[in-house]
Amino acid sequence: MTAHEIDYSIYGEEMQYVEIELDPKEGVVAEAGSFMMMDNGIQMETIFGDGSQNDSGFLGKILGAGKRILTGESIFMTAFYNNLSGKRKVSFASPYPGKIIPIDLTRFGNKFICQKDAFLCAAKGVSIGIEFSKKLGRGLFGGEGFIMQKLEGDGMAFVHAGGTMAKKELQAGETMMVDTGCIIGFDQTVDYDIEFIGGIKNTIFGGEGLFFAKLQGPGTVYIQSLPFSRLAGRVLASAPRGGGKDKGEGSILGGLGDLLDGDNRF
Repeated sequence: MTAHEIDYSIYGEEMQYVEIELDPKEGVVAEAGSFMMMDNGIQMETIFGDGSQNDSGFLGKILGAGKRILTGESIFMTAFYNNLSGKRKVSFASPYPGKIIPIDLTRFGNKFICQKDAFLCAAKGVSIGIEFSKKLGRGLFGGEGFIMQKLEGDGMAFVHAGGTMAKKELQAGETMMVDTGCIIGFDQTVDYDIEFIGGIKNTIFGGEGLFFAKLQGPGTVYIQSLPFSRLAGRVLASAPRGGGKDKGEGSILGGLGDLLDGDNRF
């Protein structure tokens, strides 16, 4: 497989976007809803699956769309092509505060495994598929379930992370423990499993869940400091409940606490 060779620039700090420069006849595929802006003359097309060579033919397109249903994504993707002379640019934005990470698949043995909602966009020709877990414990308790996304090909792909990104290079046999929701993705050579935290107090009162992700090298691991699920949980916990009244950021002080901290709503 040969993906299109694209040039790119990433802008911003906490709310980033990636600008991709397309030469004539080059294209890029992206998650539906990630589009930000583009130069005049770029052709946009909604497609089933990822539009790679693996999705050629009617049956291939159906299978490609089916893969995306299993990963919880839309069955449609959007492709952007430069069919004119001269260079054209198209940009895609991260859906929540964090970082956009460029992944050169040739440096990962043409395969990179990531969480189900991490993919943002990729050069035309990159295959976005599914990676089934072969370990029962990982599938049942690993946070991402039996299915993760896999990006395959020889081109550039872009994934996004919540908060700050940490890149860890694990040596052969080196192991690290990670919160299951904090994993962005990892090299195909990394062994991924789950491990029970242990201890009655840790299990009942620890507040960190029952399992850690256990990652063993060799390979590269990308970790995010703020998974979207954690951010959404905090927002929901602070949302107004019952009759439009909020929970009161002043804790036991309730409305008085709002007056003290300046949270006055009229």
